[in-house]
Amino acid sequence: MAADGDSGAEQLRQFVRNSKTAEGEFVQQQLRAPKANEPQDKGLKVVRQTQGRFVFQRPGRFIWDTQKPYEQTLIADGKQLILWDKDLNQATFRSSGQALASTPAAILFGETSLDQHFDLVEGEERLGMRWVALIPKRKQNTSNEKAHDLPYTKISVGMANNLPKALELIDGLGSVVLVTLDKIQLNISLPANRFTFSPPAGAEVLRLN
Repeated sequence: MAADGDSGAEQLRQFVRNSKTAEGEFVQQQLRAPKANEPQDKGLKVVRQTQGRFVFQRPGRFIWDTQKPYEQTLIADGKQLILWDKDLNQATFRSSGQALASTPAAILFGETSLDQHFDLVEGEERLGMRWVALIPKRKQNTSNEKAHDLPYTKISVGMANNLPKALELIDGLGSVVLVTLDKIQLNISLPANRFTFSPPAGAEVLRLN
């Protein structure tokens, strides 16, 4: 296990290497800078916030279960990505790959070796966390591969006590997604069907390529 004195990058590597399964809680906030006619002294403004629970099993299986302010579940079963919207009674299925790569959850929970896909750059210490920037690597011979065309211009992970406590994603328009994680339990036992999803009878089912 990484000691608390280890760099944020080493703590992140140890987490990815040693966590086969985990579950916990999340709060996800969409932030933006104040507009010209708004007070500028309050920093980024929260325009949307969701919260819920997550569970994952490497490689590439996870559930991102939003519970408030609406019920919506994102499920990756290893082959496809499923979005279940309870209010709409609608399930959307799409193949993994680019759809999976663009989700915040996949960045932390999908791969077994971040160094294969990212350069880990040590960042600052703030909010009691050691931040690590994830810079996508450019692969050779990727004419048909778009795995690194992520919608974010900057990806940072905040580490504390060997656990990821926050994920900060900035897109090309300058908007920020901040995901904070809490009550993480590592290497829990999960039933074989934990990531299996079947739409309820009568639900609308969409299948996208």
